[in-house]
Amino acid sequence: MANPVGEDNWVDFVDRQLREANDLEGRVRVIETCRHATLAEPGSIKVWMAYCEYFWSLYTDCQPGSDAGWPTEEQQIGRETFTLDAALNLWQEAYEAVQYRLSDSHILWNRWVSLEMELLRRTATEAGVRRITHLFKNRLAVPHATWDATSQMFSSFLSDYNRQAYESEMLQVTRNAKDAKRLYDLRDPWEIKLVRAAKSGDAAALRATMSEYLDWEIRLLKSKKDARDVVVNFQICLGLFSRALTGVLAAVEDTWLNFAVLISTTHTDLKAGRSHLRANLVPNMLDVLQRAVRHTPWSGPIWARYILTAEEAGLVFTDIERIKHAATDSAQLDRDGMTGVLDMYSAWCGYLKRSAMNPTANEEAVDVAEVGLPSALEDVRHWGKRKYGEAYQGDPDYRLEKILIQFLTEKKDDIDNARAVWDELSRVELHANSYDFWLNWYLWEMMVFTAARSKTRSPTPATAHSQGLRVPTFATRVFTRALKVRTVDWPERIMEIYLKHCNDYEYAETLREAQDTIYKTRKGVAKRREREAAQAAQAAQIAQQQAAQAAAVDQSMTDVADGGSPSSKRKREATPGEDEARNKRAKSETHGGEDLKRDRENTSVWISNLPKDATQTRLKQFFREYGHINNIDLQKRDDASIALVEFRSPEDARSALLRDNKYFGDHVIQVTAATDCTLFVTNYPPEADEQYLRGLFKNCGEIYSIRFPSLKYNTKRRFCYVTFRDRAAAVAATKLNGKPIEFGKYKLLAKFSDPVGRQQRHGAQAEERELHIVNLPRGTSEEDVRGLFAKAGRVVSVRVPRNMAGLSHGTAFVVMETKDEAQEAIKTLDKLIFGQHPIKVELSRPPAAKVTATSRAADGATPTPAPLLSAPFLLLSFRP
Repeated sequence: MANPVGEDNWVDFVDRQLREANDLEGRVRVIETCRHATLAEPGSIKVWMAYCEYFWSLYTDCQPGSDAGWPTEEQQIGRETFTLDAALNLWQEAYEAVQYRLSDSHILWNRWVSLEMELLRRTATEAGVRRITHLFKNRLAVPHATWDATSQMFSSFLSDYNRQAYESEMLQVTRNAKDAKRLYDLRDPWEIKLVRAAKSGDAAALRATMSEYLDWEIRLLKSKKDARDVVVNFQICLGLFSRALTGVLAAVEDTWLNFAVLISTTHTDLKAGRSHLRANLVPNMLDVLQRAVRHTPWSGPIWARYILTAEEAGLVFTDIERIKHAATDSAQLDRDGMTGVLDMYSAWCGYLKRSAMNPTANEEAVDVAEVGLPSALEDVRHWGKRKYGEAYQGDPDYRLEKILIQFLTEKKDDIDNARAVWDELSRVELHANSYDFWLNWYLWEMMVFTAARSKTRSPTPATAHSQGLRVPTFATRVFTRALKVRTVDWPERIMEIYLKHCNDYEYAETLREAQDTIYKTRKGVAKRREREAAQAAQAAQIAQQQAAQAAAVDQSMTDVADGGSPSSKRKREATPGEDEARNKRAKSETHGGEDLKRDRENTSVWISNLPKDATQTRLKQFFREYGHINNIDLQKRDDASIALVEFRSPEDARSALLRDNKYFGDHVIQVTAATDCTLFVTNYPPEADEQYLRGLFKNCGEIYSIRFPSLKYNTKRRFCYVTFRDRAAAVAATKLNGKPIEFGKYKLLAKFSDPVGRQQRHGAQAEERELHIVNLPRGTSEEDVRGLFAKAGRVVSVRVPRNMAGLSHGTAFVVMETKDEAQEAIKTLDKLIFGQHPIKVELSRPPAAKVTATSRAADGATPTPAPLLSAPFLLLSFRP
């Protein structure tokens, strides 16, 4: 392993080299490897300990009288190379690198000071006493977890070597350590949480706690509440990142990006004179990013930052090209799809473009860009085709093409070839269906037209004929082509701009033709909108049917809880303590509110044909751009794995279906909806367990899991949710509904689960504080929406549903602090033009029940859900 990654791998690598080091030359090679390891993992306790201990062993082995068995000549050279001063200086360097690791820096310091004290015992001198006293004073001024133990060590040291100064020294140390103890006490709750998470053995909890701790440290730095603590807080923050990035978060992309942004902004503040930190305290950005790409070679954003930082640092072309080749040579760059590849190549092409378009650029830079930009575009196309075949349609944002178009337009003045790039993009369905694409092309054509018209102006007056020729013909053609695409997402807006354009720039004949085209197109669009409205109405009707069925199920559950059968119509008589029972039920519902909010049956998908080594972490990364994951139930099979993944919303689950037939590692996975796979089952014997229920449904099909309710707040709850592997098995299981069991003592209830029907309205939506925004630009970010709605009041949260490309669906959900502020937002922002889009702002309504139809067999068999195309999913392609 020539380039280990991670502290454990470096220590193992050094250990293997050490076992093979039988002469002085081999030992020097080990020392060089140790030095490389500290550069790769500068904040690692393990690496520094291995380095210092090995160097110390070399110092002792080459001393006279040593039994290490070195040849005399090597021993003499060793005494000159591995000196005591070099060894002690190395220990000090190591301590300075890790001293602000609050929880474990004492491991290295205790070992170092024990060696210093051992030397003092051999030759007790005043200089030696002063040196160790100085070390203790410095250590006790630094926050660390074992401060009391360090203080006790210092007390013992003074008692042995400087008793007469004991009281004065201890008083001084205690006085100087007040800030150190205060700063540690501030962080002690977080350190306790980390210890608890580590003891529990829950790796996910440990990672989550560490991430929250890091965020807290960064917020503390930004607050700058106490100027005197700024420097030490920054050092403690670096120490915490060292612990995270050499430990549980070493391979987490977000943590590395968090660290990189912290260092980047700190360098910016230093340059602007806004920071009082010493420049030598801030790590070098290139070093940070070099470490980051080694730990997360699949991260396109980090590779992109690495290239950009290298450009900013003034590295020569060959060095930046070497970074780009390192990225493409990585076998993991496309681990999560083409996103990482596109991010890296966008940064590379951006560098080539800026280098060529710099006013001081030489011909070589222009030539490199002229060859490199099309080459990069071709490389990405081949990469995508190789990974996904003909299904690959390119970058939804066509970033590389935009860079090439800008270079051809502004640097080469090659309008024809730039227009050819636009034309090629328009032949891809992904772009042809996008209003934004056509608008961007039109704006480019208008820019070219305006620039060309200014160039052709003559000091002599133009004739009427020549003036008439100056019309943006190519810009007009963009609209005529766009309106031929029947599936474009916002044809109304295209027609509006088309008509305005012709009114402003074109001949009367062209304007008339545009009016004719728009008239005919509007009729087709109107029919399309009618179909969509019909689908929505059908969905609403089915939702009402489902609500009625849910009410019937609720009544059945009430009857069961009263001790009767599901079909019983006997009313329960009032009993003493009824109010108390209701209060208990209300408390249960309050505590279980989070469960009531979740609609697992409509927000889950099946992931099959996963590799056996698939993990929850990799699945979260695989779907990170498609929605928020609430839970993953991953089960290992003989030759593969299968997972039931629950998302936060039905929209997220539908978005995840786009990952069907995509590569997960070396496996092509299948992603299918898990709707109608779960049954609500009740009215079975109280002693029934999971084995009993599996036996009850064993002939229906494969059971994936059985979920029982929590009995924490209500021990009388007797129902469960049985999830089958496919819908057919669930349908078969519903035929057991009403089956007598235990000799007719119980009448089984087994119906399709529909939590939506039972959910009570509560929270921001019920309080009319949640707003639904429609017709936003597809590139809108959460911050854009937050900034817009902040004008109406305090924004509590913003959620922008996104598609597989990371673009919004044109909708958002905003929660305001009060109902009045929500009404103010509707009043001031509804129909506002935002990014050239007239947005619609309205109160958010509860989601409709799952879209299924119910059909009843002629012979009176149990109703079974019949699948219906999901109307909301169909409407995602169009703006209202």
